[in-house]
Order: sequence, then C-alpha cells, then structure tokens
Amino acid sequence: METRGGFYITQIKQLQDRIFERLLLENGIEISGGQGRILFVLWKADHLTISEISEKTSLAKNTVSVVIDGMVNKGIVERQINARNRRQAIVSLTEYAKSLQDRYEVVSQQMNALFYHGFSEKEQKQFEQYLARILETLTENLHGNKSF
Repeated sequence: METRGGFYITQIKQLQDRIFERLLLENGIEISGGQGRILFVLWKADHLTISEISEKTSLAKNTVSVVIDGMVNKGIVERQINARNRRQAIVSLTEYAKSLQDRYEVVSQQMNALFYHGFSEKEQKQFEQYLARILETLTENLHGNKSF
C-alpha cells in the first residue's frame, strides 16, 4: 500500500509557512517563520538558552543560533552570557518583541481558521491526536529510544 502522509505533511508545511509569512506582513509584522517559532517559545518562557529553544522548537541548535543572530541584529531579542555558565548564552525578548505578541496572536488565529476550515471540532481533535502520535514516534526514533 502506498502512503502519502509524509508527502502531504511536507507540502502543507511549505504552503502554511508561505501563507503565514504573508499574513504576518499584511499585519505589519516583519519576521520569518523561524523567527516566529522562536518568539512563540520565548513569549511562553523568556530567558532561555539556545539548547532550550532548540528543544522547544525542534530546530537544530546551529539553525537556532543563526536565526537568533538575525533577530539580535533586528532588535527582536537580546543575547547575554549566562553568569552561571559562561559558555552559555541566554536569549531574552526585547520590548519590541513583547509589543508584537498581540498582533502575532491575531495572525495565528487567522491561520488556524484557514487551516481547519471545513473541519468539525471532533475532526480537529482527532487530526491533532494523530499528528501528536506521529510526532512522538519520530521524536523517540530521533533520540534512539525506539527503532522500527
């Protein structure tokens, strides 16, 4: 049996990223999708290390570092050396980043409405449960906890 789930997920992700970035620009928010994921995590818990951001976003540490560099240059986040571990940097939101949160939430709601258009609440929950199972399996495999 041929399955196309991974192919569909990849296409959905690419289209979703492009539409989300367009909606952000339409709402006066000039950040990329990667920057948005990092901001989303920092809005929930500010003052995180690169490793913590990497874990919470599922982005590679080197990718997070590069994206953070761009965000620092744009005044979106600040990076400071951790006083307890000088090899570690702590990433924190600037006032500018904090001011974007409400508008970003509006765009997220627009994207959710588009994403789930035509789905019942039950279908949404079921779909997200399936995705959570796939994510759990892939995460376990990545960390060597399971092999298939």
